[in-house]
Amino acid sequence: MSISTINEHLLRAIGVGVAIVRASDMALIFQNESFTEWFGAAEGGPLNALLEGLEPDAVAGVLASGDRFAGEIRIKPKRRTLVIAVSISLAPAQEDPLLVVECQNITRIRELESMIDSYSTMVERNTRELEREKERVERLLLNVMPRAVYEEFKTFGVVTPQLYPEVSVVMLDFVDFTDFAARTDPTVTLGELNDIFTAFDRIVEQYGCERIKTIGDAYLAVAGMPDATPDHATAVAHCAVRFLRYLNRRNESHQHKWRARIGLGSGAAVGSVVGIQKYVYDVFGPAVNMASRLQIFANPGNIAAPESMKFALIDEFQITDIGTVAIKGLGDMELINVAANLQGSGAARPF
Repeated sequence: MSISTINEHLLRAIGVGVAIVRASDMALIFQNESFTEWFGAAEGGPLNALLEGLEPDAVAGVLASGDRFAGEIRIKPKRRTLVIAVSISLAPAQEDPLLVVECQNITRIRELESMIDSYSTMVERNTRELEREKERVERLLLNVMPRAVYEEFKTFGVVTPQLYPEVSVVMLDFVDFTDFAARTDPTVTLGELNDIFTAFDRIVEQYGCERIKTIGDAYLAVAGMPDATPDHATAVAHCAVRFLRYLNRRNESHQHKWRARIGLGSGAAVGSVVGIQKYVYDVFGPAVNMASRLQIFANPGNIAAPESMKFALIDEFQITDIGTVAIKGLGDMELINVAANLQGSGAARPF
C-alpha cells in the first residue's frame, strides 16, 4: 500500500475532506473521497460552485495575505443538513500557487453544543423558578412565624418551644361581628377585614410587635418575643391606641362602621410551632389568657388592662381605674382603662 493510499485512509477515518485548488483559475485538481462524498466529483470545476455559502472574499483574502481562512458552511447532500468547517490555506508552488481546502463535518459537535445551550437555558429557567418558589414559601412562612423562629426552623427543621417570662399581649375583638357577618355579603366582610388587619399589621410592625394570628374577627399581637423588649407593655398599649384611632378615622369615610374591644395582658408566655403537616406558630400562657379575658370587660372603643401594667403605662397614657372584676380562671383582678394621652409623646404617631 502506497503512502498516498495510507494518508487517504487516515483522512477518511478522521472525517476530513481535502481538495487542492489551482489559484489562477480556482479549478480543483485533487479531492479525496470524503470531499467527493459531501460535494460531489468535480475535478477541474471551480471551487465556488461546490462550496456554496463560502464568503466571496475568503479566497481573495488568502491569496492577498497568505493567512489561513476558517469558516463554516451548511450543505444538504441528502435529506440531512450538514455543518462543514472549512479551512483554506495557501501552498506556494513554483509556477502557480495552490490552495489547500480542508473540510470537516462538525454537525454532531454543533448539535451537541445546541443541546448543551438548550439544557443550560432550561436549568437557568428552572433555577429561577425554584428561587421564586423559595421566596414565595419564605414570605408565606414569615407571615405565620417571626423571622428568628423561621431561621431556626429553616436550619434545624424543628422549633424548640421557648418560655418567655416577660411579654405583653394585645387582643382585639370586634363588637357585633357575628350579626354583621350574617347580614353582609361574605366577599364584603372579608374585604373589610383584610383592609383593617393590613393596617393593624403596619401599626404592629411600627412598634416592634409581632402579629401572631387572627381568629375570625379577633387579632392577637405580642411584644417581647422572640426578642426581649424592655418596653413591651408600652409597645402593645401604643398598638391598641392606634388600632382604635385607625377605626375611628376609617368609620368617618366608610359605609360599614367597626367598633372593637381591646384587652392587654402581661406576664409569661410560651411560643412554638404547632403542627406537623400544617405549620402554625402560636403563643400560650398567662399573658395570652389575660388579654383574651380582659377584652371581654372592655367597653366598645376602650382598652382594658391589669393594674399590674399601670406603672409601666402611666407616663405615656391616660389611666383610669375600672375596679375589681372576677375573671374566669384568673380570679378577682383590679383593672384599668388605657387611653391616649393627647399631651404625651404617643400623639405624634400616624393612625
